Amino acid sequence: MEISLFEPRIPQNTGSIARTCAAFNITLNLIEPLGFKLDDKYLKRAGLDYWHLMNIVNYPDFDVFKKAKRNNRLISFSKKNGIYLRDFKFQKNDVLLFGREDNGLPDK
Repeated sequence: MEISLFEPRIPQNTGSIARTCAAFNITLNLIEPLGFKLDDKYLKRAGLDYWHLMNIVNYPDFDVFKKAKRNNRLISFSKKNGIYLRDFKFQKNDVLLFGREDNGLPDK
C-alpha cells in the first residue's frame, strides 16, 4: 500500500503523514506542485527524526503519477460521494490518493 498526496499545501500535515508512513514502512508519493519546499523547516520539524526512514517519491504532475501507477488500483478519498470507509475492502497494492487540504481532489 502507498499514500499519495495531490498538491499538498501545508508542510506540517505532510511531515506528519510522512512520519506515519515511515512508521508503517509505506511509500509516500507527493504530486506537484507543492505548497512548500521540501527543505521547509515546518515539514522537517513535523517529520522529526524519521526522515532517514522515509521513502518519498515526487511526481511533477498527476499525469506522470498516473502513468507510474497504472498497474495499481488508485483509491481516491473525498467527502463528496462514494463508498463509506467502513464498507470498503482494501487490497495489498492499493495507492491511497488524498487531495489538497483546501479544496480536495478536482472533480475530473
